[in-house]
Amino acid sequence: MTPAIELKKIDKSFGAVHANKAIDLTVAKGSIHGIVGENGAGKSTLMSILYGFYQADEGEILVDGKRVDIPDSKTAIAHGIGMVHQHFMLVENFTVLENVVLGAEGGGLLGRGVAKARAELKRLADDYDLRVDPDALIEDLPVGLQQRVEILKALFRGADILILDEPTGVLTPAEADHLFRILRVLRDEGKTVLLITHKLREIMAVTDTVSIMRRGEMVATRKTAETSMTELAELMVGRRVLLRVDKAPREPGRTVMSVRDLTVRDSRGVDVVKNVSFDLREGEIVGIAGVSGNGQSQLIETLAGIRHAVAGRIEVNGTAVDPTRRDIDPSRIRALSVAHVPEDRHRMGLVTRFFEYENAILGYHRDPAYGKGAFLDIKAIRDAARGEIEKYDIRPPNCLLKTANFSGGNQQKIVLAREIERDPAVLLVGQPTRGVDIGAIEFIHRRLVELRDAGKAILLISVELDEIRSLADRVLVMFDGALVGERPPETDEGELGLMMAGVNREAAE
Repeated sequence: MTPAIELKKIDKSFGAVHANKAIDLTVAKGSIHGIVGENGAGKSTLMSILYGFYQADEGEILVDGKRVDIPDSKTAIAHGIGMVHQHFMLVENFTVLENVVLGAEGGGLLGRGVAKARAELKRLADDYDLRVDPDALIEDLPVGLQQRVEILKALFRGADILILDEPTGVLTPAEADHLFRILRVLRDEGKTVLLITHKLREIMAVTDTVSIMRRGEMVATRKTAETSMTELAELMVGRRVLLRVDKAPREPGRTVMSVRDLTVRDSRGVDVVKNVSFDLREGEIVGIAGVSGNGQSQLIETLAGIRHAVAGRIEVNGTAVDPTRRDIDPSRIRALSVAHVPEDRHRMGLVTRFFEYENAILGYHRDPAYGKGAFLDIKAIRDAARGEIEKYDIRPPNCLLKTANFSGGNQQKIVLAREIERDPAVLLVGQPTRGVDIGAIEFIHRRLVELRDAGKAILLISVELDEIRSLADRVLVMFDGALVGERPPETDEGELGLMMAGVNREAAE
């Protein structure tokens, strides 16, 4: 059978960065083909060339055996290629139907085109188990249903080849399982799916074939049934990788952070954290599991002094903190030996236009080790930064580079090094491995466990349920701003997933 897609000797450079190096890729028609690789391996660049975002410097693209030029996304869609982006491309105050027909309204007679689209949307929803209310506003839909709308958009435009970029990052386990069922239905109906993900468990669960990229090159392609997560990890990184978290049992010590009846209200006047109470003790990692958007971000920002609460009490190392007071800020919290690794390193953790050594002291620039008064000791700052670079294996090992020139994984290491090296009693960590490749994930997990074993208290927030279950000693589940239960990390993934969705097991059964 003629392949759905053939890429031959695709080459692409951005200045001195050689992103794709003579890439060959063949994707069988009616298959689910996974593409994995570390950050900067060239996966997204390759898919962006296929979808018309970028133009290859060299090489050719064949669709159904015919050579094609794809100068833009409109041409890609005309050739039956659709893409579901990691960050959804939806107009939130439009309905499902309006989003689906946007850009494909069917000519001047809008009413007739919309009526035809409604009928086609119903057919697609029934055929592919993609049911969603066509008249619902996007902003009122959970992320799992928003993703269905993105898939429906692509199918409505006639896509036979569907590219999905990190599709499960914001889904509960149950929503991810449902997505996989949809992908299998699409495959069985003759559609071709290209799945970009860093989650090897998903690759093993849903793909037929997997291709591995490393440093801009295609290093291997395997039948999924004939490989393993261990082999894929080694091919991605170029060395052996420990896929599990080695963590011995440890008896926690005294309580170092106590949170009581914490309520946080957003700018719309809506309570986003609702009467939350918990304790954090020495020598333990407490994980907060939940689907993105259920109050975790506001909780950790309040504990770090970035937001203010409307009610509640916090105590850190015996010192009471009133989180409703306007004079509470991150510097006051840091003075209590609390460090914070924010969820979004670009928005809150780094100034990417600054040099690495400048980012290495953000928030700690008044430390006497870095100078006196208004005068900074630049040599001392650079020496400290070089020490952190070596200790945390930050690449390239150059503190005089702009932080924007580091990969996502190395940017994350810069933030972790800055916070951990202050020897905090409490570490608040949001999404520690978001957008981080498998080699850096292994390093970050090992470092967090070392801190826990050294008697530090760690509060971990992550949308990755596997990460929570691997690292945490206790798991708190958050839904709609409230803590809905506490479970040991070995709890069944299905039960945790139901709690994350606000459903108890008895009701589900």
